[in-house]
Amino acid sequence: MAMPLSERVSAWRRTRAQPDAMTIGEHFGELRRRLLVAVGAFVVLTCVSVFLYNWEFSLLRHPYCEIVATHSCSFYVTAPLDALSLRVKLAAFGGAVLASPVVLWELWRFVTPGLRPSEKRYAVPFVVASVLLFLFGCAVVYVVLPHTLGWLVHVGGPRIRPLLNPNTYFTLVLLLMVLFGITFEFPVLLVALQLARVLKPATLLRHWRWWVIGITVASAFFTPSSDPFSMIALAVPLTFFYFASVGVGKLLRR
Repeated sequence: MAMPLSERVSAWRRTRAQPDAMTIGEHFGELRRRLLVAVGAFVVLTCVSVFLYNWEFSLLRHPYCEIVATHSCSFYVTAPLDALSLRVKLAAFGGAVLASPVVLWELWRFVTPGLRPSEKRYAVPFVVASVLLFLFGCAVVYVVLPHTLGWLVHVGGPRIRPLLNPNTYFTLVLLLMVLFGITFEFPVLLVALQLARVLKPATLLRHWRWWVIGITVASAFFTPSSDPFSMIALAVPLTFFYFASVGVGKLLRR
């Protein structure tokens, strides 16, 4: 008689090595399994993103159309492979965004066995917060992008008319989205460091001026478009996230 599925799962959990009893080789095996799941999710969802190409293209082209409303909202390729590389680029970015919940979950599942039971309960909230903050960063770029493009196009004077290559344009847009999405994970990292007792809320509040200066300088240095709108759109939310993270960390430590 076949063993019920619930009993088989329970037996697998009992026979599976515990984190404190695993060898280095078993830890690497666990890491490899997590990486394979994350990479597999990225590959599958990238294939799904291929079929969303027209929607992704129209969505990301819209800010460009806002600054060239009096002209044809078109791009011009200068090499035979430009169109193919653009499709691959958008598919990979869409796959990365769609697979981010799976990737973050696998990362947390690899880390959480080494945490205390009181700390494991933060796994799901941290994954959800990380995904939402990444998407929020992309949304901020989308809102600010027309102002960024308008400034970049008109900074050279009224005699310049935009005639953009799609690869150059979408590379800038995706680079900004990746930058904002990753840097908007700053509060998650800051709260995690406070929960791990690496940083103290009182210390962070005492040195807040240096943190604000550092955030402003880093925003100006790492913004790939070098325009004031993107810099402000990055520095202001990060400064708010800093103080919010201190409050959340202080509350959770209690």
